[in-house]
Amino acid sequence: MPRRRSGKLKVQHHFLEGLEGYLEEIQGWEVVESIIPGRIVRQNRGRGSRGLFLKYRTLSGYKLLYKSGTSVQEVFVVCRDYEVFEKLFRERFG
Repeated sequence: MPRRRSGKLKVQHHFLEGLEGYLEEIQGWEVVESIIPGRIVRQNRGRGSRGLFLKYRTLSGYKLLYKSGTSVQEVFVVCRDYEVFEKLFRERFG
């Protein structure tokens, strides 16, 4: 799949079903400079939690995980202010 941009969203991989809505909301946040979805990984384990989760800080922002059934997709967010992003994320997604 060729790379393309849609606003702040850099599209290099397909999205798991349901992820695009989360990404559209996050790209509207002023603190967010760019969103880079990663590869999709299928897991053999049970279903577990579903949704978007904040994993950890990176040098330029945050790593998020989107879980949907037995599949997981990494999402990297580049942001200007760690604290503001984390506060917005926790208020919106828990």
